[in-house]
Amino acid sequence: MHQHFLIHKPYGYLSQFIYELKRKKKLLGELYNFPEGTMAIGRLDEDSEGLLLLTTDGMMSEIVRSKKVEKEYYVQVDGIINQEAIEKLKNGVEIGFNGKKYITKKCKAAILNSIPEFGERGKKIRDERHGPTSWLSITINEGKFRQVRKMTSAVGFPTLRLVRVRVGNIFLNDLKAGEVMEVNNFDV
Repeated sequence: MHQHFLIHKPYGYLSQFIYELKRKKKLLGELYNFPEGTMAIGRLDEDSEGLLLLTTDGMMSEIVRSKKVEKEYYVQVDGIINQEAIEKLKNGVEIGFNGKKYITKKCKAAILNSIPEFGERGKKIRDERHGPTSWLSITINEGKFRQVRKMTSAVGFPTLRLVRVRVGNIFLNDLKAGEVMEVNNFDV
């Protein structure tokens, strides 16, 4: 019988259970007593937060990581993003990936009219003395290394905070940073 979990990955944690390099890193196993064989489905980098699905079922991992499943992110960017930048994001932008240029696939993007309530991040971003910030939603079906961060940078609005809020039909909802919830299955 496989087990499945939703976690709100906090800032500063790696999306893995083992880290073999010398520097001490915070790992998912510090947040909960997961059963042996648990794996993260996809990843959020150390600086990113939000919804992460974990499972003991490798086949489920393949289904969730497929290009059929949307991943939605709320992104705080440096500056006040405009509609022109949003349109560029929607149509695909050029980013670097594996030392080559890559054009991202078309995606959904929209300016958020209110600031999402995620609470304070583990490490302060900065304050208003450094200029204004704004929030947007980006929904993608692919997941290249640091893709969303590279996309917002490509249109002139570097990412300050990145929070995944949805994977398919599964939402972060009110799960607090570091919270883990066991579920019966993933209905993506």
